[in-house]
Amino acid sequence: MRIAEISTPDYRQLHRETESHTHHPLLSEIELLIHQSESVSKDHPLPQTLPSSLRQSLTRLSQLAPFPGNSFNLTIWKLSFRLWNACVDLSNAAALQSSSSSAESIATLRQVAADMLFLARDVTGVPSPTIKASLIYHRTGLVWHDLKKFDLASDCFERATEILSKIDIAKITDSGERKLFLDLNLARSRTAWEVSDRNVAVTLLNRAKNMLFGSPDHYKALSNQFLAFGISALSREDDDVSLNDALRLMNESLDLCEKGLGTAKTRDDTVEFTSMRIKTLRFISAVHLQKGEFESVIKCVKALRKGGNGGGDGADQHASLPVLAMKAWLGLGKHSEAEKELRGMVGNKDIPESVWVSAVEAYFEVVGTAGAETAKGVFLGLLGRCHVSAMAALRVAHRVLGESKGGDSGSRIRANVVAQLVSDERVVALFAGEAVTNERKAIHSVLWNSASDHFRAKDFETSADMFEKSMLYIPHDMENRVFRAKGFRVLCLCYLGLSQLDRAHEYIEEAEKLEPNVNCSFLKFKIYLQRKEHSCAIGQIDAMLCCLDFSPHYLSLAAHEAISCQALPVAVASLSKYLSFYISGKNMPTTEVVVFRTLVSLLTQDAGSETEALKFMSQAQSRASKLGTECFFGSGETGKREQKWFAQTCWNLGSNCGNAKKYELCVEFLRLASDFYSYLDTEESGENTVMILRSLVLGVTAIIALEKQNKSILTETQVKLAAELLVRAGKIISSLLSDGKDCIMEPELIFMYTLTAYDIQGRLNNSAFQLLVVKTFAGSKSCNYNYLLQLGIYASQSPRSNPDVSTFALNECLSALIASASPDYPTIALIIRKLISISSVHKGDTEDGEAIQKMYKQAYRIMVGLKEGEYPTDEGKWLAMTAWNRATLPVKLGQLETAKKWLSIGLEIAEKVTGMDTYRACMEDFLAGYQTKVSSAAADMI
Repeated sequence: MRIAEISTPDYRQLHRETESHTHHPLLSEIELLIHQSESVSKDHPLPQTLPSSLRQSLTRLSQLAPFPGNSFNLTIWKLSFRLWNACVDLSNAAALQSSSSSAESIATLRQVAADMLFLARDVTGVPSPTIKASLIYHRTGLVWHDLKKFDLASDCFERATEILSKIDIAKITDSGERKLFLDLNLARSRTAWEVSDRNVAVTLLNRAKNMLFGSPDHYKALSNQFLAFGISALSREDDDVSLNDALRLMNESLDLCEKGLGTAKTRDDTVEFTSMRIKTLRFISAVHLQKGEFESVIKCVKALRKGGNGGGDGADQHASLPVLAMKAWLGLGKHSEAEKELRGMVGNKDIPESVWVSAVEAYFEVVGTAGAETAKGVFLGLLGRCHVSAMAALRVAHRVLGESKGGDSGSRIRANVVAQLVSDERVVALFAGEAVTNERKAIHSVLWNSASDHFRAKDFETSADMFEKSMLYIPHDMENRVFRAKGFRVLCLCYLGLSQLDRAHEYIEEAEKLEPNVNCSFLKFKIYLQRKEHSCAIGQIDAMLCCLDFSPHYLSLAAHEAISCQALPVAVASLSKYLSFYISGKNMPTTEVVVFRTLVSLLTQDAGSETEALKFMSQAQSRASKLGTECFFGSGETGKREQKWFAQTCWNLGSNCGNAKKYELCVEFLRLASDFYSYLDTEESGENTVMILRSLVLGVTAIIALEKQNKSILTETQVKLAAELLVRAGKIISSLLSDGKDCIMEPELIFMYTLTAYDIQGRLNNSAFQLLVVKTFAGSKSCNYNYLLQLGIYASQSPRSNPDVSTFALNECLSALIASASPDYPTIALIIRKLISISSVHKGDTEDGEAIQKMYKQAYRIMVGLKEGEYPTDEGKWLAMTAWNRATLPVKLGQLETAKKWLSIGLEIAEKVTGMDTYRACMEDFLAGYQTKVSSAAADMI
């Protein structure tokens, strides 16, 4: 605390007088040094020589005493105050800025400031100079006391006491000055106690009783000091002298509390005195307990429980009271009362664990066998808070667990109690060290076996708890790394069972640090599966493959786990890795075909996995070709079933892709289906042969459909593939026809083959083969007029049209229709029109006029004898009109006979068509006139 500048009228007058005189050189030197202390900053730290320089200057100044005049003394006081305030600033700066200024150097400067006042103590014009000088010494002494410089502190306190001794204490009325007298005595007493001068310390405290002045604060301070000395004496060696001293000091403190209550004027003072009295009584009861004065302990405890002042209010519920009471009752031999106190402790949560241990130990030690059940009950009720030997803890844990196999509530409760017991740090510490190696292994086995029983009973929570506690008894050394890793792995399994995946992951990470192996990798795989982190699970499959102790069996397990978790991509990845071991020639427990079948079955469950399924189907076909069907699929009925499954699955996948317009996949699946069907027996019923044919034909159909879907012309490779498939299909058809088995082929299938063969051969510019394949179809039993009509129309309209094929197909269709018992005249009319159009486009009217005239005449002959409207009227009109119009060009060219023929054909057809009466009359008139013209022309020529 800074000291205010001296400001009194006398001092101001004297100050003016001193200002008129020149300072003494020594004072100027001191002032200069003080100025240095005032100028200390971060940039200008406290000079190390400053305290010694000031001390030297002060020594020379003391040699000038007595000083010349009061003004000289006032100057010294002023300089002292400046130095003190500079010390205060230095201390504050050191506290706030962690300055490197030495605390002892600052204390030395304070000491110099105090000594300067002592030299100039005979000063006038300063209020209460004696009190101020004494106060400075008191504060300086406190600083030395905090720095553990008790001899210097004692010197300051004694100098302050010497200064105050000239004052009559009875005449002091200021509360601050009275407080200084008491504080000075208490400070001297504490310093004497620190240097083990106990008698002087107590004497000074007793002397302080004369400095209370009826103040509650003075009573509190002195009472607390007596109590502090009593506690200090109690902490020394437990001998009668120390206990007696402690008891005497605490009784003094208690007496002062009771007297202080009489001086209390506020409620706060009363509460504080009551609290001090309760605290002192507790310590007094502890001293009585140590002295073996048990009756006195009971009296103190009862007084405390009734209230600090003997009333019911403010009853003390401190945690130490039941312990003190229990030990006192035990000392008196009243075990039932001690048991009540011990059981009463169970509900008191404020009692520290170390106190519980002490209380239970004390009770069990005194009561012995008779108190075993009580000690055991408290021991279990308090979660095993008992200090016992390793063997004793082992026996208690084994006895509590019993012979239960887990799964029932009783076993679970007992396991939880033991888990709480063995997890206590003090119990764990009992099993530390080589001396208790056997006991440590035994308790680990007890806990592990119990955890295993609960795990088998699927009580994973209890099992995890017990496994965790068993880990406390595995040393953290190299020899036990494997055991610790095993413990972490089983904990991972427990938390997997509890679906606490984060904790399971933490444990398996720890296990992998200790013992990286395939078991750890597989458990991490299970965790990722349950988290639905499929990409991580797939990555973990690769991690398993890198483990030194890996075996393919783990991939099979991984696939099963993935399937059970509906993680189909993970199962596919696992089985894909599994397949690689077959290629390397490793002996595997499962046949390769089963793995392929499982993979494809999984992929078919996902609508978007056709590409993956195709990949594995292709691999399976390649392996079958390389190894042979019997080696790959198996022999006997089992092999046949496998072959049939792959063939049918490929067919179904191809059909589905075709329906979904995934034509590229459809082609590949159907091509593979034809290969798989070819492995089957084709000699029995011919069903497999037909399926081969279907696959090939539909595969080509899908290739052609792909062109339309992509709106781009087929590549040369695609055309070549289609041609190869058709060659295979053609051979099958030829074989069946030659064997007389054409009946097993659907007519529509033969038609599709013919149509696709026509299309693909057209792309290869093989028109001769186009005609051949159509003629072959026309001569088969599968042919009918509808198929021929479609072929004719397609051949006439496709980008690669073939008029020869079209004409042949339509003529064959027309012949078939005319020869039928119930001709389809609309279709006949359509065919005739189509034939006329084809001939007109590809041959021209003049190039093959007779052939076209024959078609018109054939149409006329068909119309003869038909009922009205039986032949389509529109088609009849078209024939009549087009035949009549064909005469136009011959008329213009003067080809009279040709024109006459076309006009006659047109008129003849018109006579058979309903609704052409008007046209027919005009046509007859024109034809008659034209005939006359022709006759005249002939006569002229003659």
